[in-house]
Amino acid sequence: MDKKTILGVVLMSVIFIGYMVFNSRQQAEYQQYMEQVQAQEQALAAEQQAEGAAAAELSDSLKQVAADLAAQREKDIFGESLIAAKSGAEQTFTMANDLITVDFSTRGGMMTKAVLADYTKYAPKDERNELVSILDPESAMFDVEFYVKNGLNNVKVNTSEYVFASEGVRREADRQVLDMRLEVAPGAYIVYEYVLYNEQNPSRDYLIDFNVKLENLSPIMAQQSTLGMMWSNRTYQNERSYKTENMYTTLSYRLPDEEDVEDLGMSEESKSKQVQSEVNWVAFRQQFFSQVFIAHNNFAYADMGFTTEEKGSGFLKHYTSRMGVNYTPQTTEYNFSIYCGPNKYPILQDVVGADGNGIAMERLIPLGGWLVGWFNRWVVIPVFDFLSKYIANFGIIILILTVLVKLVILPLTYKSYLSSAKMRVIKPEMDALNAKYPRQEDAMKKQQEMMNLYKKAGISPMGGCLPMLIQLPLLWALFRFFPVSIELRGQSFLWADDLSSYDSILQLPFSIPWYGDHVSLFALLMCVAMVGFSYFTYQQQGTANQPGMAGMKFMMVYMMPAMMLFWFNDYASGLCYYYLVSQILTMIIMTSMRRFVDDDKIRYMMEKNSSKYKNKKKSKFQLRYEELMRQQEELARQQQKNAKRR
Repeated sequence: MDKKTILGVVLMSVIFIGYMVFNSRQQAEYQQYMEQVQAQEQALAAEQQAEGAAAAELSDSLKQVAADLAAQREKDIFGESLIAAKSGAEQTFTMANDLITVDFSTRGGMMTKAVLADYTKYAPKDERNELVSILDPESAMFDVEFYVKNGLNNVKVNTSEYVFASEGVRREADRQVLDMRLEVAPGAYIVYEYVLYNEQNPSRDYLIDFNVKLENLSPIMAQQSTLGMMWSNRTYQNERSYKTENMYTTLSYRLPDEEDVEDLGMSEESKSKQVQSEVNWVAFRQQFFSQVFIAHNNFAYADMGFTTEEKGSGFLKHYTSRMGVNYTPQTTEYNFSIYCGPNKYPILQDVVGADGNGIAMERLIPLGGWLVGWFNRWVVIPVFDFLSKYIANFGIIILILTVLVKLVILPLTYKSYLSSAKMRVIKPEMDALNAKYPRQEDAMKKQQEMMNLYKKAGISPMGGCLPMLIQLPLLWALFRFFPVSIELRGQSFLWADDLSSYDSILQLPFSIPWYGDHVSLFALLMCVAMVGFSYFTYQQQGTANQPGMAGMKFMMVYMMPAMMLFWFNDYASGLCYYYLVSQILTMIIMTSMRRFVDDDKIRYMMEKNSSKYKNKKKSKFQLRYEELMRQQEELARQQQKNAKRR
């Protein structure tokens, strides 16, 4: 190795060693710097944490101060009594007799549940074990709203926001009493007193007395003319058919001294109404059950409404009602009653007001107006109640009722048959007139001769229709009675397990518009009987083959029963059963009459009447009618001549 090489190696080694020494010093200085930076960051973090803790502590203190100020302000506004009542512990109490069990909550001092001992919700026959409840605890609400003085300001008090104090239910002779007290201010109270009687009494069944007392409230009450009341609740679906039950579920009310009641109508949506005059009572009505709020001295006004719940929700409607009662500084007590029970005519009829007179609660049952309602109240219901005392099977009762109805209207039925028989006897003469006047332009002349033929035979054109028209109020009365008769509820007969609802022999996997998703056998048999009866009637009259009658025959014999099938498929099976039996009995009666009424005898009587008609002087009406027909014929001929000239 030469000197240059050795020198190069030594020089490179010195440079490398120098670089290593320099780099190690730089690394040591950088490490020292980073440690300083970390130490500063830790110190800063610790400082920020300390500041944050101090700030949080200060914030909590400020929040507490703010909360204390708000609480003090609320206490200054409402007073210590109401503030204490707002956070009180809720209690529940129960009163019960043989008919009803009622739950009360000290939260708002309100009724929260009312269960009827004698009625169960619809279910298959062997599964009916759930009792009917009038109130829904989740939505039931009652509130009294009034104002108290606070210096120059008035403070609104809503009792539903507070917990009342109570010592529980106490028994007094024949009744149970529950007092709940809300201290509004020291020594000033609003008291709710609920009274339930132990023994059954026609005028007290399902009735809870509710008295609102104002103890020493007058000095702190602000100037006001009324106390507001808010009452709301959702109604359960208790029956098989949501459609039918919802149709009869609405909000009803009565004006003082009125014999009838008003309602918001049957709707599947929402309805509301404001009544600015006095109202005696407000009712949340269902098909078979009702909750009624009765003011013995009347409400000053009522703002009412409902919304319809969706099908399948288990509910029908959500009711709300805001009422007011008159207030003066001298007022110390209000007297109310709350009815929670069935829509049963005798029970509702016996409910009386403070003066001992009836308050028309029986009108909650939609039996129809005027003649129809009168017939149901004074004929159908008494007969029905009388039969039910001796006969347990309501299917048999309906059968007997149908027979009694047919016996009552038997004279009308006979008159209708006699008119049909006369039409059948003169059929050859009518056929001859149709052949004599085949042209349309001879229609007036044919009609005139037809009228003459009717008169000679002693036939009234309305002879067959009039008896049916007279029967229509009766048929409509029973149509209104059966769907709202709670006596039929839960009563089984043959294949129907509830005569107040539809019977179903087949559940369809789909729903047919206007028909439904089931097949009602009673409705089907009723329509078959209608077809048979209509066909039988047309054959009896002997007019089925007359011109213009083919369309009428098709409508009455086939179309009408088909429409009735769609209509009645979802209706009460008891009603369909009644119409079925009625049609069958009518056909039996008409057939029996044909056996005993001789056509030859009818013809003899008609000929005898015809001879009288020939010698009978025409009345002024007949003369005017004939003159009118002559003028119409002349006008028709003139129009034909003018048409030919053109």
